[in-house]
Amino acid sequence: MDIETPAALIDETRMAANIARLQKRMTELGVRLRPHVKTSKCIEVARRQQEAGARGITVSTLKEAEQFFAAGFADILYAVCISPDKLDRALALCRQGCALTLLVDSVAAAQAVVAKGHPFEVMIEIDSDGHRSGVQPEDAVLIEIGRVLHEGGAKLKGVLTHAGSSYDLNTPEALRQLAEQERHLSVRAAERLRAAGLPCPEVSVGSTPTALSAQSLDGVTEVRAGVYVFFDLVMANVGVCTPENVALSVLTTVIGHQPEKGWVIVDAGWMAMSRDRGTQRQKIDYGYGIVCDASGRAIEGLLVGAANQEHGIVSRRDGAADGSLIDRFPIGTKLRVLPNHACATGAQYPDYHLVTAAGATEVWPRFHGW
Repeated sequence: MDIETPAALIDETRMAANIARLQKRMTELGVRLRPHVKTSKCIEVARRQQEAGARGITVSTLKEAEQFFAAGFADILYAVCISPDKLDRALALCRQGCALTLLVDSVAAAQAVVAKGHPFEVMIEIDSDGHRSGVQPEDAVLIEIGRVLHEGGAKLKGVLTHAGSSYDLNTPEALRQLAEQERHLSVRAAERLRAAGLPCPEVSVGSTPTALSAQSLDGVTEVRAGVYVFFDLVMANVGVCTPENVALSVLTTVIGHQPEKGWVIVDAGWMAMSRDRGTQRQKIDYGYGIVCDASGRAIEGLLVGAANQEHGIVSRRDGAADGSLIDRFPIGTKLRVLPNHACATGAQYPDYHLVTAAGATEVWPRFHGW
């Protein structure tokens, strides 16, 4: 493979299967899929999701919203609570014709939104698992926020939640229970708003683990998920995929050896793989990633066990010094590494190299920043 390393590769066949899998599940459960494009930050990847049946996109930065809107994606949910200093950028997008939905979880943020005098479409974030942001479904402030928005001239679009604690689980039963909790609490919040005479047409939930584990989505209108498009080793440990499903990898080159330690040195350090060691606290610690051959087949027992900025150390998972690795992987050998966290690893690169089933490649740009 004549690509300068390190480089981010997308296995087209695996990605297509991942997209089809979740889209089919959401169709069967009767909800829209609004993929979170922060994972790829790539127009071409999002187009593949759209072609498979996704409706709208979710973003985590206004730069993503601007870039995707410029590429023809008009229905965009900015799923991070809006800060007042970003409202002018959001307003500019709306005035260009973008159907942009904002998010708040406080009275102060809601007041800042309505103070702009524009009928922004806004959702209220609900805390369904104590993981991060959001309003408790039974809290009186939920109704207060809703009234500030509705009476202030904004369009109260609905409620949104994200069960991020699903990343800490690893059994099907626990994932099913959290998916139902996510569904139930967000629907309950919507019911309270409606009972107070406030509009709440949309109920938006989602994380990759709960999207793939939900048994019912009654009362939910859409699901958001992101990392499913590539998957990663954290998701493999959670149990919603296997390493063989991971579509993103880092192509790297052997640049040295430490024979007495049984180490193979590659040019993919933590700058190439990211610092994310998410599997360290899970049932299997994959170091900085699973080592594969150049075609993407995992090599049994090998991982990038340690990394410096531009050096990765390939070794046996059991820590044994294996001098045979030096002969197996001479200088110049190309290897691939499956990442712990696809979002973080992808963020290290200006583009992806799409690898087709036939082995052909093409370059797909991605973007950075806020």
